[in-house]
Amino acid sequence: MTREELEHAIRAACDVAQDRDVYVFGSQAILGQYAEAPESLRQSAEADIAPAHAADMVDAIDASLGELSSFHQTYGYYVHGVPISAAVLPHGWERRAKAVRTAGTNGAVGWCVEAHDLAASKLVAFRDKDREFVRILLAHGLIKARTLRLRIGQLPRNDRVPEELRARMLQWLSGTLRDLGRAM
Repeated sequence: MTREELEHAIRAACDVAQDRDVYVFGSQAILGQYAEAPESLRQSAEADIAPAHAADMVDAIDASLGELSSFHQTYGYYVHGVPISAAVLPHGWERRAKAVRTAGTNGAVGWCVEAHDLAASKLVAFRDKDREFVRILLAHGLIKARTLRLRIGQLPRNDRVPEELRARMLQWLSGTLRDLGRAM
């Protein structure tokens, strides 16, 4: 997905939800902070988007703009309407979110999860593809290890982020930094 495609997805999701603000999370949120993110970070054809004020419109977004919709067939990318509560994000993420408001969004705002918050969220899932995404962020210097460590500490302390997972995330980060030849 490109930044222009993300802007189009934001505009379309806002139109469907009749909301002027949406949250963008998932991998393509990186385009909010890094419009020219490396191609290896832009592989997904999907933007995870939640309306900021019209949470009840998530299903309408998914039905109108989701996978296999006419929108997807026409443009080759799609919007996955997902409630923001589906994401596990560090405390304070909202104030760090990056606003995308351009001519391409037609005045609507896509609040993209900031890169360190996104990386911490990806590590909660701890899938191979998510760890690789974070490794690429680190390798390209798009996030700082110290800030990521802080964000991991700001993740909710609940059953979605048990202490064992938090420890595994920090251990993975240390090993990845060693592999990349970087220090914390």
